[in-house]
Amino acid sequence: MEGSGKLAMVEDAVEYHLFLIPDKARGTEEHREILQKYIERIMTQFAPILVPYIWQNQPFNLKYKPAKGGVPAHMYGMTKFGDNIEDEWFIVYVIKQITKEFPELVARIEDNDGEFLLIEAADFLPKWLDPDNSANRVFFHHGELCIIPMPRKSERIPWLPMTPPTIQQALSIISAHPEAVLASESIQAAVDRRISGYPERIEASLHRAHCFLPAGIVAVLKQRPRLLSAAVQAFYLRDPIDLRACRVFKTFLPETRIMASVTFTKCLYAQLVQQKFVPDRRSGYGLPPPSHPQYRAYELGMKLAHGFEILCSKCSPHFSDSRKSLVTASPLWASFLESLKRNDYFKGLMDGSAQYQERLEMAKNYFQLSIHRPESSLAMSPGEEILTVLQTQPFDVAELKTEEADLPPEDDDQWLDLSPDQLDQLLQDASGRKESQPGPQKEELQNYDVAQVSDSMKAFISKVSSHKGAELPRDPSEAPITFDADSFLNYFDKILGAKPQESDSEDDPGEEDVEGVDSDDDVGFEAQESESLKGALGSLKSYMARMDQELAHTSMGRSFTTKERLNKDPPSHTANDNSDEEDSGAGDCAVEAVDVDLNLISNILESYSSQAGLAGPASNLLHSMGVRLPDNADHNPQVSQ
Repeated sequence: MEGSGKLAMVEDAVEYHLFLIPDKARGTEEHREILQKYIERIMTQFAPILVPYIWQNQPFNLKYKPAKGGVPAHMYGMTKFGDNIEDEWFIVYVIKQITKEFPELVARIEDNDGEFLLIEAADFLPKWLDPDNSANRVFFHHGELCIIPMPRKSERIPWLPMTPPTIQQALSIISAHPEAVLASESIQAAVDRRISGYPERIEASLHRAHCFLPAGIVAVLKQRPRLLSAAVQAFYLRDPIDLRACRVFKTFLPETRIMASVTFTKCLYAQLVQQKFVPDRRSGYGLPPPSHPQYRAYELGMKLAHGFEILCSKCSPHFSDSRKSLVTASPLWASFLESLKRNDYFKGLMDGSAQYQERLEMAKNYFQLSIHRPESSLAMSPGEEILTVLQTQPFDVAELKTEEADLPPEDDDQWLDLSPDQLDQLLQDASGRKESQPGPQKEELQNYDVAQVSDSMKAFISKVSSHKGAELPRDPSEAPITFDADSFLNYFDKILGAKPQESDSEDDPGEEDVEGVDSDDDVGFEAQESESLKGALGSLKSYMARMDQELAHTSMGRSFTTKERLNKDPPSHTANDNSDEEDSGAGDCAVEAVDVDLNLISNILESYSSQAGLAGPASNLLHSMGVRLPDNADHNPQVSQ
């Protein structure tokens, strides 16, 4: 983006920008106030889905960003999503909905890879669009994806610049020509498919599990559920220095452990489960045998306890009270709380009840992080937040222990152990192939035409490639495959220089008079050169014919299948049969013509069969060309005529 450059962080992060269309812009101070009010309205209106969301690293946030380097003042946010790519796509959904609810806003979004929305829709992009000219072209407006087109060299459109537009130009174009910049339906569908199902999809990304945790952690998670992410990351990214604090626990003693239900995202749960870890004996966090019915709950609780202890060890228990921010003292809190009530955030819960208080604390935490954010020097670290909750929110261990009898059931974690078929299906669903490329039916497989393999390969070979790679045909049945043998030979002759360049003297007789002194010598030289090249070409063809004749009776020659040999010999004959006859009569027998299509199909099917259902060169090449082979039903497949 102009003025912002590439994302300058190692962690995976997404940046989002919200602009007011030009006719809504005002003076500097007035514009700042307007944008601040928009931030409050957006964060309040979308709080019902943003507050309970469990983020991997950082939450969705917006702040005012002043004008700089030709980029107008706007609302800006950045979220580090780490290993959970779903956070990024949830933000895409939120940005899309914001521009739908506030039609006077235009938004753009990018990550470390740049225009990742174009990457998602790469199969449907126009050919002119590439990373070199895509800057400041992709936006959301009215809840629709927009791509500012580039005029062709032969046409001049007054409102379209020939070079990538600036942000100011892009906003003016979108405001004046909203219909002309809409992305195609196929591009829109590719992006919509990736964010389909939100906000209901949030629930499907969660995993509930029982954990044997210290009572202090249970109390903290009731007040600050988002701190679960920080604890998992602390354990997941631990180092030997971090583990020193876990030799003897000072904050979360193992004697206070109780059984509790914890809600993870599937990404956080997988990170916690998949890491093997043996606690220090001095820590007191012993584990039962793996056969114990609650072994997983003990293991998860032990790992989470280590993560929370690591966070608390990074700060002093007597950190400055000046870093504690009183949320309810903000003048914006009252209007924010009232808006939450209007949007049914509390789900009809009675004011003062335990569940009401839990949701209220979550709302306060969200308000402090996303709306009333203190300066970075005053912001509390996760460890300081944990200690603050423990100091200011007393809890009763006996009361928490009584909740063990009413814990909700755990979710099944079989999704961690996907079979190859389930993984393939999951990848197909994620890429949209299930809708756009349905699998072949049983009747279609029985009548499968192997000629499609040959036609697809010919189409692939005939495509012109460049430094950007080979261009794969989308569907071999869309266009007939033609091969002009004469044209191919003509190109071959031109490469070898067999045909001399025709003289232009016949078209321009005056030129012959001017250069008549040397014309006879030139004609004689050209004729001599032509005869020499013809002789060289004839010798090359003769040499190639002799090579074919010699190779036809060797093991390599017999490895190719011909129609005559297929009719005479059974397919089970190998190249080693009759090896004594390889050298006899090599020059007396005529060379049988090799059936290229038959050998091509035979070799591809043999390669495909040897993959045993796994990924390999044959299936990857054919799938990229839209060819779906049926499953191998024979142990020794043969190519039929």
